[in-house]
Amino acid sequence: MQPVSAILSFGLTFIILGCGTKTSHDDSHATRKMADGHEWLVENLKVKVDTTYCSQDDEKFCLQYGRLYTWQTAKKACSSLGDGWRLPTDNEWQTLAKSYGGIYDDSNDEGKTAYVRLISGGESGFNALLGGNREVDGSYQRREAHGFYWTSSGLDSTEAWFYNFAKSPQLLNHHTGDKKRANSVRCIRD
Repeated sequence: MQPVSAILSFGLTFIILGCGTKTSHDDSHATRKMADGHEWLVENLKVKVDTTYCSQDDEKFCLQYGRLYTWQTAKKACSSLGDGWRLPTDNEWQTLAKSYGGIYDDSNDEGKTAYVRLISGGESGFNALLGGNREVDGSYQRREAHGFYWTSSGLDSTEAWFYNFAKSPQLLNHHTGDKKRANSVRCIRD
């Protein structure tokens, strides 16, 4: 069992969950110190900043999967948590993945072990969800098939890196995509 990590709290009531995760009611977030040595949110971000989206424009999906953020909004949302929270870099995501088996092109099993360990219910407690995304044209895609997570690492003026938890064939990989698409977000702090 890992030690209980610090908590990001805006609420008043605290609950300690098993496996070293700490959370509270209201606007707080469950966090955990992962094997890479960083403290990560272990739930998808649900903070409303600027323009964010719920899959199919339905609030019930925000409650279940968290909100979907454009790249710029993702950076603002993590920063809005204060106390050193930020959107993780591509390298930080890759280091996290390597701690649990590695991504598609940096592992012996094409990212399968990392997927299994980091997905919701996996042994790491990271609890990645398959919340899909919102395309630039406004359509919602791939819920329950893929979990896409932004990094703070831009490729150029229009694209940035993101991580993809793919349900079939159960692997973790990274890609680049249009910064205007909306993906899920996990924040990190040292």
